[in-house]
Amino acid sequence: MRATYDANKLHIMDAARPLIESKGFSALGLAQILQAADIPKGSFYHYFASKEDFGRAVLDRYFDDYRLRLDELFKQTDLPASERLMRYFTQWTHAQAGPGGGDKCLVVKLAAEVADLSQSMRESLRLGTDEVIRRLAECIADGQQDGSVGRHIEAGQAAQALYQMWLGASLLSKLRLDDSALQEALVVTRKQLASRADSVQ
Repeated sequence: MRATYDANKLHIMDAARPLIESKGFSALGLAQILQAADIPKGSFYHYFASKEDFGRAVLDRYFDDYRLRLDELFKQTDLPASERLMRYFTQWTHAQAGPGGGDKCLVVKLAAEVADLSQSMRESLRLGTDEVIRRLAECIADGQQDGSVGRHIEAGQAAQALYQMWLGASLLSKLRLDDSALQEALVVTRKQLASRADSVQ
């Protein structure tokens, strides 16, 4: 019974996710969620106390999946940590570039929109991004240990700065309707992570 409950709850969130990516959260009506999930209104409130509760659950699920993908990538110890990091940011470029489709970043889409509207959704975004930055910092520190990332940077500060840069580049890509900001971020990231020996070659 619990498995069915969880599966139905996940179905509603998964059905609505593309709508959130395209429309945002505030503009998305309950009727559109119900239609996408093909459920009656009463069923929605069986799984979620409110639309805000639904939004928080979507974000929590998004970050759960995101952390799993990060862990899978960053634990590929057969690759230098710098290459793992660059693969991550290259994947980010591919996901965010171009109109529609792809696995869009919900932080880019929703942070400014919901931060002032929902305390629970803001907190979910904050905790989720903190975990992403922590994993980036750990991978940067691994790179400093294996020699593929320069020791001239502090891992935590570098992770924070890189994540902030990539969020900004993603916003600019939406304004420009091209990937130029993301490509520039890739260049800066590669230079920032490079060991001193690599940077002078």
